[in-house]
Amino acid sequence: MTAYVSAFDLFSIGVGPSSSHTVGPMRAALDFARRLGEAGARDPVSRIGCTLYGSLGATGIGHGTPDAVVAGLRGLAPETCDPADVRSAWTDLREGSTLRIDGGQEIPFAKDDIVFAPRTRLPGHPNAMTITAWDADSGIVAEETYYSVGGGFIRREGEDARLETAPLPHSYADAASLLALCDEHGLSIAELARRNETAMRPEEEVAAGLDAIWDAMAGCVDAGLHADGVLPGMLKVKRRASAIRTQLEEAEADGHRELPGEWLGAFALAVNEENAAGGRVVTAPTNGAAGILPAVAMYWWRFLADSGLGAGNAVTPYGELVGSALLGFDGTRALDPLQTDADAEAIAEANRRRGIRRFLLTATALGSLFKANASISGAEGGCQAEVGSACAMAAGGLTAVMGGTNRQIENAAEIAMEHHLGLTCDPIGGLVQIPCIERNAIAASTAVTATRLALRGDGSHYVSLDAVVETMRQTGMDMSTKYKETSEGGLAVNVIEC
Repeated sequence: MTAYVSAFDLFSIGVGPSSSHTVGPMRAALDFARRLGEAGARDPVSRIGCTLYGSLGATGIGHGTPDAVVAGLRGLAPETCDPADVRSAWTDLREGSTLRIDGGQEIPFAKDDIVFAPRTRLPGHPNAMTITAWDADSGIVAEETYYSVGGGFIRREGEDARLETAPLPHSYADAASLLALCDEHGLSIAELARRNETAMRPEEEVAAGLDAIWDAMAGCVDAGLHADGVLPGMLKVKRRASAIRTQLEEAEADGHRELPGEWLGAFALAVNEENAAGGRVVTAPTNGAAGILPAVAMYWWRFLADSGLGAGNAVTPYGELVGSALLGFDGTRALDPLQTDADAEAIAEANRRRGIRRFLLTATALGSLFKANASISGAEGGCQAEVGSACAMAAGGLTAVMGGTNRQIENAAEIAMEHHLGLTCDPIGGLVQIPCIERNAIAASTAVTATRLALRGDGSHYVSLDAVVETMRQTGMDMSTKYKETSEGGLAVNVIEC
């Protein structure tokens, strides 16, 4: 068994506000609708219902879960849908409404066809849902139970919990075996991940896909930096990223050199405000922690990539002449710099993109460890599983593009995760807003700090990443259910919602 999960599964383009409570249920409902159609059972269906169990039932309304279920049954996919079509799919249902199942038959559908059962927890996972289709005589035509296991991943009852992948050239089970493989083959962590990706799809497709992920992340940052107003929900949280952007731009126009760290926080707030508004986001590796990796990557892109600090010095056979710098597929330096008359901005853009690929590939290899050996689900492991994993992935990615060695990368990820152990998931009102939005900004700062500490060392350290991953798993198992995305403990019960 390999721990490796493809970048295109770990980083999926979807909608907010939650990968486990919005994206996962939407995919489950879409899968049910398609199975219903493929089985030829669509015609006799007269009614469809869905029961949301455990955490999905407890905070489903705040996370847009019933809207996502209806959107999925209608045939919408999180990767391609208009987010606006999801936000109102259940909320705006009126008496006498009908539902067209994945473009097929129209059947009556009411709000109470979605049932909330927060006190019932199925053994497969805290995020569980059962969808049932009945005929006119109330006989069950089809019924499936799904588990939304975090990061937008779903598992149907009866299926193997392991994610099936094509045979990979470099399989590893933990960080120790990952480092050993890199040593054996003389590879960076990013290059090992690239070889695994290109075993599943052509290299050009991998490069284009990584670029698309980054473009979606960057687009989300930009959208959030230019959006004002109040976020949906009873808390009436005011957006702040746009106002901070204006303040920073005014200060820079007055000749003040603002600290990049100020922008780092604004980038993270921007993404998570977009997520809370149900906008287009990238799971990284979840929606609740979606702002950390884009913020750290944008921090590198804006402030470090052109400073000569971000190219790295590992040798790769995939070098490509890009003007004054010859960089490989993943942003590592392939040969000595060559002076040419090529356009400097085009060179810088191309090199930054190669660096971002390296960032994402490194983060993928590390994120796979958390998914395989612990959890990235807030309902399963608390917020340490979401924000802690994302912080570690971002720290490792930044260390990679700053020229860090494999062991410095592993050290940065370990530092970042270690200081999120025990972090609870306690969203007020079941909304991915407080403390989630600020928490992403703080974690982005922690990722940068972890990188700085790791780069000052030689990669040797006392606590291994594997030990921290296992500790996170054990801590999540020991953590009370009320602190794991149910809004039954912590800030959620100690702060008045209105």
